[in-house]
Amino acid sequence: MLNKKFWRQGEPFVWATGLALSLILCLTLSLLFVVLANGIAVFWPREVRLATLSDGGGSLLGEIVREEEIPGSGQKRLQFKIGNRDLYGLDFRWVDATKIAELSRPEQAYVLERLEFGNFYGFLKELSLPGLALPPGEEDLPAALAAIGPQQREVARLDSAIAAVNRRVEVLDRRLASLGHRKEADSPAAVALRGEKERLGKEFALLVDELGRRRLELLRNEAVFLAADGREKSIALANIVRAYQPNTMGLFAKGRYYLLRLHELFFAEPREANTEGGLFPAIFGTVLLIFLMSILSFPLGVLAGIYLREYAREGCLVKMVRIAVNNLAGIPSIVYGIFGLGFFVYGIGGGIDQLFFPERLPTPTFGTGGILWASLTLGLLTVPVVIVATEEALGAIPPGIREGSQALAATRFQTLTKILLPMASPGILTGFILAMARAAGEVAPLMITGVVKLAPALPLDSTFPYLHLDRKFMHLGFHIYDIGFQSPNVEAAKPMVYVTTLLLIVIVLLMTSTAIHLRNRMRARYAVSDV
Repeated sequence: MLNKKFWRQGEPFVWATGLALSLILCLTLSLLFVVLANGIAVFWPREVRLATLSDGGGSLLGEIVREEEIPGSGQKRLQFKIGNRDLYGLDFRWVDATKIAELSRPEQAYVLERLEFGNFYGFLKELSLPGLALPPGEEDLPAALAAIGPQQREVARLDSAIAAVNRRVEVLDRRLASLGHRKEADSPAAVALRGEKERLGKEFALLVDELGRRRLELLRNEAVFLAADGREKSIALANIVRAYQPNTMGLFAKGRYYLLRLHELFFAEPREANTEGGLFPAIFGTVLLIFLMSILSFPLGVLAGIYLREYAREGCLVKMVRIAVNNLAGIPSIVYGIFGLGFFVYGIGGGIDQLFFPERLPTPTFGTGGILWASLTLGLLTVPVVIVATEEALGAIPPGIREGSQALAATRFQTLTKILLPMASPGILTGFILAMARAAGEVAPLMITGVVKLAPALPLDSTFPYLHLDRKFMHLGFHIYDIGFQSPNVEAAKPMVYVTTLLLIVIVLLMTSTAIHLRNRMRARYAVSDV
């Protein structure tokens, strides 16, 4: 009897639901643990070890990044990150523990983070500083790197000035092309623009010459290092991003280095084919994409849900629309990408170019991928979720509330705006949270509607009209795909994959947590009405 009651009350389904929830939580926590364990300690400086190999195998210098047992032998092997890609051609090397005669911890070992060829591990031999005068007693590498700071800032200033001249020349070219399209190529305005362009060309040439001279002066300052195998390597100080001796660093120094790398991650641009440096352009592009997508999709989805629930008459057409909306939520994202490419980029974008920018053709302005088209594509991808959530939230409100409001002489619109929408807002925001979380991680539709490996400029800057919706952009999800599967050195890029993944998860959690907080406040505010 008890057994029949157990099955009749549905207890097995309750236990199965709890088991499924526990399994999902375990998998989620496992994913977060793997990402945190591999991503949070990437920037913490590791000790550098010098391994002397037996049987005349020479020596190697690097960080021990992995240790594992050799299958079937009971022996261990170590993976060293030896860097020095320009000398050895590889970043990592496996060494059997039995072949290591001595493993030391040299305090004089340097780790160099460079603009190219990855890290360098070695010992400083000498400095060649024909263009610098260091104070007596401070003839060391940190002082030399600090001394070239003014020269590097001057080079950066010249780069910015050249970029500004280029932007002004581009503006003049567009104006000249517009005048030529209107058959006004010989007008006084066109002559004045060509004169201004010629003046900018001379200014550009002078800046380029000055930049070349400054760079040559900067590259003359070099440091000579010895690798573990005794080979010498001359490295220009301008190519050294950061130099440190991890074996002499205390806890405070390591923490300071860690914070410095975090600052670089959030506010600097990537380098070394996106495997080193910062992620600011990708972070900015991801946040701006989600923001634009939300502006474009949320109002449309809410309005469509309101119409279907409150105004549309039930019938075959409305049922077909609901079925279509539900089916749209399950279509693969790459299909939306193909639609966005054909409809938005080539269709609408090509039409905009024909109407407003004919003088620039055949070079497209809006008829190519950009953040606007990517945002619209993601908006279409997520709007079915918002529509369904809006319908369900409005449908959960008891009919008596509508009837009571109208009995008090309120119009349908007043009932909707003053009573129904505030009460349904927690459910609507739930759908928006789900849509936003899905859009943040989508990569496939972005790859064909505007995302790039390295964007030359941000979509938002100080140049009029400030928000450039036609520009391409970077995205954290595509960055993960690029360095994880398209990088020429996948093993060296693996730490940055975990860091980028962790950063994307944090951004999604922050944005969804903010939305959840707003939803909970609305739910608490209208709790009495729900009762």
